[in-house]
Amino acid sequence: MGTDEAAKSLAEADEKLKTTLANKVLIERGVRYLADGRDEKADLYVPLNRAADVRSPAVVIIHGGGWTGGKRDADRELNIGTTLALNGYVGMSIDYLLATDRASSWPTNIHDCKTAVRWLRKNAARLQVDPDHIGVIGGSAGGHLTSLLALTGPADGLDPKEPWGEFSCAVQCAVPMYGAGEVRDSKNALAMLGKSRDEAPDLYKLASPITHADAKDPPFLILHGTADKTVPVEQSEILAAALKKAGIEHELVLVPDAPHTFNLQPKQQDLRPLVLSFFDKHLKPKGR
Repeated sequence: MGTDEAAKSLAEADEKLKTTLANKVLIERGVRYLADGRDEKADLYVPLNRAADVRSPAVVIIHGGGWTGGKRDADRELNIGTTLALNGYVGMSIDYLLATDRASSWPTNIHDCKTAVRWLRKNAARLQVDPDHIGVIGGSAGGHLTSLLALTGPADGLDPKEPWGEFSCAVQCAVPMYGAGEVRDSKNALAMLGKSRDEAPDLYKLASPITHADAKDPPFLILHGTADKTVPVEQSEILAAALKKAGIEHELVLVPDAPHTFNLQPKQQDLRPLVLSFFDKHLKPKGR
């Protein structure tokens, strides 16, 4: 296929996607979900043409970027959000506090992720969301925050007091993609936490998902590419081992030859059936 033909093909595919979205999915951009004064926002992916009495399951989408970068409307997040909405889910892709050269982001970053879950429950009636069936998915740094969100509760000291403290931060299942199961010394971890592991070993332990696994935690589907040169596969393997030890339902899927950072349709394997089947099992009540 020549360059012009390829460009035409891509344009036609893009137009087809736009038509599909226009008919089936509403993308509501720039929604405020945090307390007043915060700039971070969310994008909602909402299925259209639902009956008035339908309550859809929801999924929070957490972007990657090494805890210092990334955005809610990147290609991966768009792919995940549209996939979910086209299959009957309300997707909520969030921005959260990022670390900078001048300031760490912990624990506000995980507080923001938990606040997103509360926001969905607070706005469940308006969004036609089932507040009892909320999941979470995220890649890279978002995979780490996905695991931490799912594995921690009030007793771990990571639930924010406000806003909307009357609503639970708990999720019913989680899909971390190529994220850290254990936070180790790195430039990005130092930026996020503000201290090295030698300076604050307990802080690194608190920020590590494997610390918090217990039998009451929700099911996990863990995805990781075998060719990942950024976050080693070992990070997902130690997470799976911690979940197994705690007796938590889980599955670790290694995608052959996949690198770091892929969406639900890497060239190596279409992951949509796997991920949707997992969410359907845990977020869609039988018969619905």
